Amino acid sequence: MNPLLSQLQPLFPRIQRIPRFNLRFLRLIFLPPFFCLMLLPPSLCLAAPVTFQSSETQTSLLELYTSEGCSSCPPAEKWLTGLKPSAGVWKDFVPVAFHVDYWDYLGWRDPWSSKTFTDRQHAYAGAWRSDSVYTPCFVVNGKEWRGWSRSQSVPASTTKPGVLRVTSADLKTWDIVFAPTTASTEAYEAHAALLASGLTSDVKAGENKGRRLEHDFVVTRLLSCVLKSDGNKLQGKFELTPGNSEPAKGSALVVWVTRPNQPEALQATGGWLPANP
Repeated sequence: MNPLLSQLQPLFPRIQRIPRFNLRFLRLIFLPPFFCLMLLPPSLCLAAPVTFQSSETQTSLLELYTSEGCSSCPPAEKWLTGLKPSAGVWKDFVPVAFHVDYWDYLGWRDPWSSKTFTDRQHAYAGAWRSDSVYTPCFVVNGKEWRGWSRSQSVPASTTKPGVLRVTSADLKTWDIVFAPTTASTEAYEAHAALLASGLTSDVKAGENKGRRLEHDFVVTRLLSCVLKSDGNKLQGKFELTPGNSEPAKGSALVVWVTRPNQPEALQATGGWLPANP
């Protein structure tokens, strides 16, 4: 026998005596990567980034100031809900509903009301040189709009402020890029609102006592950040995680840009968020 073979022969019985489960383990090590990903729980699988982007033409920011404590608000909210199937939603306009707190004293505290939203409406009133605020109140791109009840659409804008894009790989950290049509050295701010739709509330006091109210596009969280210049673009970042606490049938994100300390939106974008894992 070849001396080399005689030296190798003792090794063969050892290989043959490898336990069967070890062989399965070795096979698993060499499974194709895509098959291994199939074995991971959904929460660990990477999804495609979520991106919302406007065109160069202004996407209008449609704001409704409303309250469960106001008996005049349900028709306005119903009108807003009617925009959900519109082809222009997220493309030509983005809708948000701010629940104010100044009717809470009537006996029913609106669960989605916030003094921050009331202060925002007061800022508009100041810009309009008005001494008072009211509900329901619609605002389109910073201007009071009283014609909503006689219209089935949102006033279109023809201005071209630039392209706004927001992107996230994990639905938590969002990157903002705004590319103004005209180069400018002025500062910009970005504002992000998390929306909840399909909300219901059984009102037990106040002007709407005994009614079941339904809400869409309700702002549940709002934050702002400063955009920093990067060549011909402005960039920013914020963290806003969709929560599981809101009893909503759908969540959305809306982002808009303004000049510092000015509520009027220059450009906006947004859309429905994918369901949480």
